[in-house]
Amino acid sequence: MTKSLFLASRMAAASAVVLVSACIVKDDTAKKVAADSAALAASAAPDTTDISVPAYDSVSADTVGLGSEIANTTDSASLPTDSVLSNVTPKVMGSRPATFPLRIPARGATPLQLEILLDRANFSPGIIDGTWGGNAVKALEWFRVANGLDSAGSADLSTVAGPRAKMTKGRPSNATLSRSTIDKATYDKLVGSTDLSSLITSYQVSSDDVKGPFVDIPNSVYDQAKLACLCYSSPAEELAEKFHTSEQLLHQLNPTVDLKTVSAGTSIQVPNVEPFQPGAPAPATSRSGQVAKLIISRKGYWTHAVDAAGNVIDHFPSTLGAGYDPSPSGDFHVTGISQNPAFHYQPALMAEVPDSRPTARLKPGPNSPVGVVWMALSKPHYGIHGTSSPQTIGYANSHGCVRLTNWDAEKLASLVKAGTPVEFQ
Repeated sequence: MTKSLFLASRMAAASAVVLVSACIVKDDTAKKVAADSAALAASAAPDTTDISVPAYDSVSADTVGLGSEIANTTDSASLPTDSVLSNVTPKVMGSRPATFPLRIPARGATPLQLEILLDRANFSPGIIDGTWGGNAVKALEWFRVANGLDSAGSADLSTVAGPRAKMTKGRPSNATLSRSTIDKATYDKLVGSTDLSSLITSYQVSSDDVKGPFVDIPNSVYDQAKLACLCYSSPAEELAEKFHTSEQLLHQLNPTVDLKTVSAGTSIQVPNVEPFQPGAPAPATSRSGQVAKLIISRKGYWTHAVDAAGNVIDHFPSTLGAGYDPSPSGDFHVTGISQNPAFHYQPALMAEVPDSRPTARLKPGPNSPVGVVWMALSKPHYGIHGTSSPQTIGYANSHGCVRLTNWDAEKLASLVKAGTPVEFQ
């Protein structure tokens, strides 16, 4: 099929699916990714491997139009206050339900409480925003399976707020938000010995949090290439990602603080989760040695790290390919891990861009199309990586690769090494 004919067929489908990222297809530098985890650990310098992607839709791989994408999907203090979340305080968060089974509301303190607990239990709900959507539903169901409270068949929730769900400001619309219930046994297991009032905690903003550089991401890929980095756009965006949450929720928790211009030393309220440091590999844990395989569901839109017995150790909501750009099926393995990869924009690989247009090299950063980490797979041109739009994970399609939030991608990278098996189902 010619490029022009292929473009025509792809653009016909583009209106039906929002595409916000793309699959890496080659490393076009002489530098290879590390061959094993020992080599990765020994390398102190950031890996600035160039990454190239094909993009066959009118939205080009999180590059062309990226500035508008971030502006339209990133929550900010300018958004209206959500009255349902206005009463979220440590005291309210510390309350236990009086009766079970508990019906989980679409928004509010209860969904926020459960999202934080799931994140801390290594069953990621994706972005923590006090909204009970499809990612949270799947995380809870797989938590039940992993703890012997349910069977795996009941957790196949691929139709719940799936990748074609209608989006409003980067999140599922009210029509797609899923409600469910939680029984006492599951709730008690999830809470364990946690002091519920500690789920929202005080954090003192550091000088590193506000030193930047902070940049406005332009729409033109060639203007993006002029930037010294695809860094965060504001302290608010950086702090939100640090605590796995949205700018709007941070604003709700800190209504008197201007998070866009917050200064070091300011105390703010945040979800009490493991802070994410962009570009800094997550610390290895005891779970790292337990991971025998990654299982990636093309229907359920999730990635699992499992042990030798097949038990789920970590769950991550994921964006995968579909249509003309499906994710692969079968058995592969991780071949290497690159921190802070650069991005090589190549019009020759993009059906909607004339081949005569110049190439461009985009610097690394958390707002890179591939996020802060890239895990290469033995399937040529495929990998697992982060994203510049965490709120879209699980609710959009990629060009075939596996996309996670930046914090989940960094955590997953700490659990695997070269040679870790990867099974697409």
